[in-house]
Amino acid sequence: MTLQEQFELSVTESKALPQKPDNETLLKIYSLYKQSTAGNAPAEATYGMFDFVAKAKQEAWKQLDGMTAETAMQQYVDLITSLKNK
Repeated sequence: MTLQEQFELSVTESKALPQKPDNETLLKIYSLYKQSTAGNAPAEATYGMFDFVAKAKQEAWKQLDGMTAETAMQQYVDLITSLKNK
C-alpha cells in the first residue's frame, strides 16, 4: 500500500476512532492533514479576531511550515494508528 493510500485510509479511520481525542491531539490531526493536503499555512490570518478555534488551528498548522507533504502524511498515519490502538 502506498503512503497516499495509507493516508486516505487513515483519514477515513480518523472519523471512527474509539474515543474522541483531546483538543491538543485534534489540533495535531488537523495541522498534519492540512500540511499533507495544502502545504504551508497562509502567511496572512484567515480568521476573525474573535474566532479562537480557527486561530488555534492556523497556529498549529503554521508550526509545520517547511514540512514535506510526505512527512506530514506519515506522521498523520502514525498518529491515527496509535489512536486506534488505544
